[in-house]
Amino acid sequence: MNRYIEPMIIRDLQKKMVFLGGPRQVGKTFLSKEIMKNWKDPIYLNYDNVQHRQRIRAQEWLPRNQLLVFDELHKMPKWKSWVKGIYDVEGDRHKILVTGSSRLDVYRRGGDSLLGRYHYWRLHPFSLDEFPESMSFEDALTRLLEVGGFPEPFLTMDQRESARWRKDRFDRVLTEDLRGLELVRDIASLQVLVDLLRERVSSTLAPANLASDLEVSPKSVSRWIELLEKTYVCFCIYPYAAKNLSRSLIKPPKTYFYDNADVLGDHGSRLENLVATSLLKRLHWLEDYEGRRCSLHYLRDKDGRECDFLTIIDKKPDLCIEVKVQDKEISKHLRYYAERLNSRFARVKAMA
Repeated sequence: MNRYIEPMIIRDLQKKMVFLGGPRQVGKTFLSKEIMKNWKDPIYLNYDNVQHRQRIRAQEWLPRNQLLVFDELHKMPKWKSWVKGIYDVEGDRHKILVTGSSRLDVYRRGGDSLLGRYHYWRLHPFSLDEFPESMSFEDALTRLLEVGGFPEPFLTMDQRESARWRKDRFDRVLTEDLRGLELVRDIASLQVLVDLLRERVSSTLAPANLASDLEVSPKSVSRWIELLEKTYVCFCIYPYAAKNLSRSLIKPPKTYFYDNADVLGDHGSRLENLVATSLLKRLHWLEDYEGRRCSLHYLRDKDGRECDFLTIIDKKPDLCIEVKVQDKEISKHLRYYAERLNSRFARVKAMA
């Protein structure tokens, strides 16, 4: 099946290079090979492959290769200068698609010598607004809650194989992605941290408490969580404060996982995580496609009023969302915040 960002990437390739990032095993390579079908004599080169690596360094491709796809190119020393040179010299003859693990997103920050030469897209797992047409809504929801939205476990719906796939994926994140970003000596403690975070989805995080459990410094915990965010294992959302919310609290962040099946908890925790990932997917699409400025937050004030999610688009409140499994009435807190922020609001209810 076609992924949701495929037609936009094909359109963007007509004008600039396209960089495609996102979580490991989310389907970037599959998507790139589907995109290749739209060009004459495309060529796919993966930097992890020894023969492909030699061809990349030797620039072994032909003028008739209309599309060049470079996978895992960020592992090449000084890759940004290299691909900049290729684009500046051969950009009129070839379209260029660069795909890779989550580190591709890290490298685009800061002083980017490639600025203005590429569009960046983030690919997310399947969600309730993107699943095969042959699948019912109820079936898709069950799969998302039980095995998550990454293509392989989502499409096979095999609990045992899903668990094996998840372990293998996380092991590769630890051994390849994290260590490629920074030297992490205490891998065992980092694994324990991930397990603690999996148990505390939707709860506010206190690095000092986590540090005490792990017997490390709060600074180490904060740095490890930052690395897990950079490698698309999890993401944090922060409380929203505005002038018309004078009693809002400055609270620690909440953490959610890109893989919904990573969540250890009850049905409500997985449902809330699913909503969080779906909202983030929508906001990233608005940023990557429309160039909007977006962020995801939660709400809590000194009077105990809480709301699970608030989306901000171009500095303006958009959606207030409260996640409930069984409640049939709209939350009073949701009404309160929706009125104060002049935003739209919705209630999310789990389906049987």
